[in-house]
Formats: sequence, C-alpha cells, structure tokens
Amino acid sequence: MDVVVYSAKKYDRAYLDAAFHSKHSATFLDAPLTVKTAELAARHRAVCAFVNDDLSAPVLSALAHVGVQMVALRCTGFNNVDLSAAHELGIRIARVPAYSPHAVAEHTIALLLALNRKLHRAFNRVRESNFSLDGLLGFDLFGKTVGIVGTGEIGRVVARILVGFGCNVIATDPAPSDECRKLGVKYVPWETLCRDSRVITLHCPLTPSTKHLVDAKAIQAMQPGIILINTSRGAVVDTRALIQGLKNKTIGGLALDVYEEEAHLFFEDLSDRIIDDDVFARLLTFPNVLITGHQGFFTQEALTNIAKTTADNLTAFESTGAPLHEITAAAFKSSPSSR
Repeated sequence: MDVVVYSAKKYDRAYLDAAFHSKHSATFLDAPLTVKTAELAARHRAVCAFVNDDLSAPVLSALAHVGVQMVALRCTGFNNVDLSAAHELGIRIARVPAYSPHAVAEHTIALLLALNRKLHRAFNRVRESNFSLDGLLGFDLFGKTVGIVGTGEIGRVVARILVGFGCNVIATDPAPSDECRKLGVKYVPWETLCRDSRVITLHCPLTPSTKHLVDAKAIQAMQPGIILINTSRGAVVDTRALIQGLKNKTIGGLALDVYEEEAHLFFEDLSDRIIDDDVFARLLTFPNVLITGHQGFFTQEALTNIAKTTADNLTAFESTGAPLHEITAAAFKSSPSSR
C-alpha cells in the first residue's frame, strides 16, 4: 500500500523502510501535516503522522477530499487528532499503543538525576576548567517521597526504578495498578500527592481532565523546592504557572521533555534563528531548568517497535479494512494512563 509519511527525519526513513520491506511503498516528506500539505497525499490511501502533526477537523477533511482512508500514527498519544471528525469522514485512525516504556522511563530518571545533581551545570563548568562545587549541591533520592502521576506502562517502569533507589513512591491514577501496589506504591489523591512529594513525575495522557493539571493552585500546594519532571505531554502543565513557581522558588528544579507549544520548535535545528517564543525563552533563563527536545522515546528499541507496529497497522488495514490498533471516537475519554 502507498503511504505518505509526514514530518519524516532521517531516522524515520531508515526504520520505516526496514519495517515496510516490500509490503508498503512510502513517500517521505520533511514537511509536517497541515491543511496546506494535506493535498500532497493525493492518490494515497494512507498517511503516517507524528506527535506534532495537525490532525484537526480541517486537515482530516482535506485528507478525505484527496482520498485518504487511514492515518497511521507513529506514536502513542493522540491528543492532536479530532477523533469525532475522523469518524464522520470515515477515516480510520491507528496508533502505536506501546513501543518501549523503558525508553521514556529511563529518560525520566536521567532527567531527575541530572537535575538533582546539577550535571548540566557541572559539565559546562569543567569544560571551562572551573572545578568549584558551589551551587551544585543535590540530595539523596534514597528515602525521599516521589509522586507518580499516571501508572500506565511507563509509570510502572518508573515506579520499579524508584523503588530500587529506595524511594517512598506514591501515585495517583483513576485505574490503580496491582503491579505497583505489590511494589509498595501507595495510591493517594492528587492533592495529597502534591503536598507530600519531594519529586513529582508526570506520565498521564493529555485529556480534557488533565490539561493544565499542574496549574498555579497545584504548585502552591507543593513542597518548597519541589522537583517536577514532565515527559508526558506539554499541556499537562501550565507553563506560565511553572515560570511563576520558579520565580518564587516553590519549584526547586524543573525538567521537561515536552512543551505546550513545541510543534514549531522541537525536532528541528533552529540554531541559526532567533526563537520568538517568549515563554520558552524565559524558561531557558533559569539555571534549575533542564529541557530536552522530546527525545524520551528516542532509542533503537523504541524506533524499531514503532516502525514494526506502524507497518502492522497498515498491513491489517490493507487486508481487512481495520487497522490492528485502531482508535475509536470513544477512546479519548477512556484512554489509558500510558504516554
């Protein structure tokens, strides 16, 4: 089956080509999927889109107009898709429900360790022959209370790692995990998690109920000096509230792998341009903020699994008319707690 792959990077081409073999013929486009680029999918039954591609109603309508019948998401989250519009237009939507929870979980822990022990600052100092330890003081994770928001596949791996570190792990999730409970994880209300945690890490999907879950009120309820990690979706936190929390020192450390307005920033080399996002630029001024550009998923194993599942979705659609991992219009309300 012929498929147009939007927002394709060099690594996408390599892994998808290997997974497609001779089963599917791919046209790779560097351009993101938008209303303007949707027409490039003419004469193709399917398109493959990524996390920041636009799959709003106007874009889906444009895709349907040129004959597209399926969208294969090469990611887990689908908050960028208007599922109701897709259903009305007869476009089937599929995703990669799981690719490597270890990839995102391990990146989460890497961010936590680097932020706590100021490794990003120490690295730059040593390169300038500055071996002073002033300003690099961290704390032992052992014995500290860490709150996990969302104990889907990724959250459960994070819990296992933190329990191994000797942390006291608490969590909040509308569907508690028996595995986590066996590890000793205690489930508490969101308000209790904010109050009792020394570190909070976010692993919930972006839904109407989780948008800006971390807002000014939640931050005010947190312990002074809280370390906050977000590797889920950018809009789970209110970025302006984060900045205020950093300014008043309620937030002692902030690590982000996602950003609410990342679509025009992440996955691109903008090193020769001036970034005109004032909120993002403000975040970069804080020495206790560590940002990576949505690379939590970026491991060999994860890319292999993403490509294989995407190929399987396309193959199933071609042979049966139904993708292997299809998302229904009702899925948005009942989405799992994994990323």
